[in-house]
Amino acid sequence: MKPGLQLKFSQNLTMTPQLQQAIRLLQLSSLELQHEIQDALDNNPLLEQIEDEPGSIWEQANSAAGSDSYSAGTSSSAGTAEEDDYVYQGETNESLHDYLRWQMRLSHFSPVDEQIALIIIDAINESGYLTQEIPEILDAALAIDETITSEEVAVVLKRIQHFDPLGVAARSVRECLLIQLEQLSADTPALAAAKKVVDQHLDLLGKHDYRTLARKTRYSEAVIKQILDLLQHLNPRPGDGFTGGTSEYVIPDVQVRKSGDRWVVELNPNTAPKLRVNETYAALKNSPCSTGDSQYIQQHIQEARWFIKSIESRNETLVKVAHCIVQRQQAFFEYGPESMKPMVLSDVADSIGMHESTVSRVTTQKFMHTPQGVFELKYFFSSHVSTDDGGECSSTAIRAFIKKLVAEENPGKPLSDSKLATLLADQGIQVARRTVAKYRESLGIPASSQRKVLL
Repeated sequence: MKPGLQLKFSQNLTMTPQLQQAIRLLQLSSLELQHEIQDALDNNPLLEQIEDEPGSIWEQANSAAGSDSYSAGTSSSAGTAEEDDYVYQGETNESLHDYLRWQMRLSHFSPVDEQIALIIIDAINESGYLTQEIPEILDAALAIDETITSEEVAVVLKRIQHFDPLGVAARSVRECLLIQLEQLSADTPALAAAKKVVDQHLDLLGKHDYRTLARKTRYSEAVIKQILDLLQHLNPRPGDGFTGGTSEYVIPDVQVRKSGDRWVVELNPNTAPKLRVNETYAALKNSPCSTGDSQYIQQHIQEARWFIKSIESRNETLVKVAHCIVQRQQAFFEYGPESMKPMVLSDVADSIGMHESTVSRVTTQKFMHTPQGVFELKYFFSSHVSTDDGGECSSTAIRAFIKKLVAEENPGKPLSDSKLATLLADQGIQVARRTVAKYRESLGIPASSQRKVLL
């Protein structure tokens, strides 16, 4: 074979460092972006943050994004919630174990009993239940003091079970509820009956099988109703409410508010601070300095400009996607989830002229603050179900319909999945019973047999 030379032309798409940086910033959440910006400010002396100026924080955000607010025309009015907190902060950050140890130190335990109490507290799980039996606790205690007996362990355990929250360190739901019942006044209506039912028929309560319960206990419907009312005031998970860590904060990336007859989309400035190149340091490149210093300054100027441009690109893309969502889901902002329209990634991608993967990145872990609440952008995307009139209904709207129907049902005769499907069909939405069951379960709504209550 005779060797030869060939000239071949081809095209390749190269991912430049700048493009890679822009894509990476696009998919970051607001908290991750703040950390990224802080790292850039710490590592690049040529990059600086512009201090906030007086005026509306949402007006500052639009300026930071380098674009005017986007709006879509509507007809009716709605309130705004610019001053609302984005995070519920009602839970304590103190762990259950810390709280129990604090009570132990105030309970005048002997040194030996205190060691037993610490072993017991360490064996309590996040729900407030003891995960070990007395023999196991005794084995651990004997390593500290060989004279400890199982009776001493039982006495200490009983004292801890009467700490706050009452019923903590119980070994079962039955024991937890009985401990709480024992602390009620003797003249509490149906107290004795409630103790008997919890002790002997807790499984029937869990199944909501009140008919069998009434037959086995021979209690009237009125007495069983009193028992249920009493048990509803007990706490079967005494450890709930103790996080033992830091609350998770959701910082909205965009704000949607009503301005006159238009819905306005604006960036949250707290997630999009203004950045610029430090002109004082940048001017040093033109002053007499070594070649190395000049190259250092020029390199960091370029990196600062690339970073600022990537941030601006991210903000512009985020606002475009949010604006498109608001345009397509105006009925949701006016009337709520029942008016949500079906929408998929390609609908938005085609509308703004971007690839579906870009829309997917910009809607993941990005949140929108609306008069209806705070929602992840992905919440507004859902599949569709055909209606009798040839239209479409989103799965999100169907879930909202199911939730509303269940909320309005007769508690004594809850709606079955088949009945829910029939009621949806009456509104022109054809959904199979198994689909209704799937949506109901996704909403955390129990089956009709478990929702039934005695009147």
